[in-house]
Amino acid sequence: MGEYNPELEEGVDSEIRDDVREPPMYRVLLHNDDYTTMDFVVEIIMLVFNKSPEEAVNIMLNVHRKGMGLCGVYTYEVSETKVETVHAIAREQGFPLKCTMEKE
Repeated sequence: MGEYNPELEEGVDSEIRDDVREPPMYRVLLHNDDYTTMDFVVEIIMLVFNKSPEEAVNIMLNVHRKGMGLCGVYTYEVSETKVETVHAIAREQGFPLKCTMEKE
């Protein structure tokens, strides 16, 4: 092996591309139905999405009036977990509350 020559390493750093991208984000939505109570929806929003009572009521009103409400925007894994949590709690309480996620 030859001697270490630092000049041979020049430019190596510039060849490494900084290809760090933010992960895609997903909107988590609650959907209106004719059975789930408004109070339960507010509770879910506060519990699962850590919203204040005021924010939770506003989101619930969007669900009620517009057919769906945006609960938050998260990474794929976090969104998936929140959707599953909503469905599990709703089923446990006998409500058909639908929660979905869509790429932002």
